[in-house]
Amino acid sequence: QVQLVESGGGLVQAGDSLRLSCLCSEPTFRSYAMGWFRQAPGKQRDFVAAISWSGDNTDYVDSVKGRFTISRDNLKNTVYLQMNSLKPDDTAVYYCASDSRTPETGSRSIMGYDFWGQGTQVIVSS
Repeated sequence: QVQLVESGGGLVQAGDSLRLSCLCSEPTFRSYAMGWFRQAPGKQRDFVAAISWSGDNTDYVDSVKGRFTISRDNLKNTVYLQMNSLKPDDTAVYYCASDSRTPETGSRSIMGYDFWGQGTQVIVSS
């Protein structure tokens, strides 16, 4: 059973930066695409970013392009989400997830992911 553990969330002001991390328990991590999603209170869980198994391909939702960067370290079994120029609209619980079925791209759909972390809260005050 793959376990994913997110960390790095917190309370920040608008314009600040945060780096989220997601540690995978299994070395098979390096064969998965990985994704970050977020869920604001009362809203559905939405795609934020994805990265291929190699790190060569990345994908972002338009609202975070130019501000967020997804990356991975396959030696550390960890995927990161660097978030800059944070806005109050970025407030949400952020989840990482693993995608074994589309490793070259990562899916934008929740249904494309096999395992999920427990989430880490990000609050951006104005």
